[in-house]
Amino acid sequence: MSDETSHDATAGRTLDLRGLKCPLPALHTRKALRGLKAGMLLVVECTDPMAAIDIPNLVRETGDVLEAQEKRDDSLLFSIRKA
Repeated sequence: MSDETSHDATAGRTLDLRGLKCPLPALHTRKALRGLKAGMLLVVECTDPMAAIDIPNLVRETGDVLEAQEKRDDSLLFSIRKA
């Protein structure tokens, strides 16, 4: 399911959302972003193809910065910087 791993303060957090279906990846991402301080990085890994649309839209809504989006094997990886 959802596996949140905390890193040091500058790195932020990594969310493993593989296996979750829409809208859960976006909802978990929104919740994790709320818990971060400005400047921290959130890395999200998921397998739901809808996340390629949902997460960039979420980032636009929240005003945070999508630094990178890539497809790796069966996963989508998003690097989001908290504004």
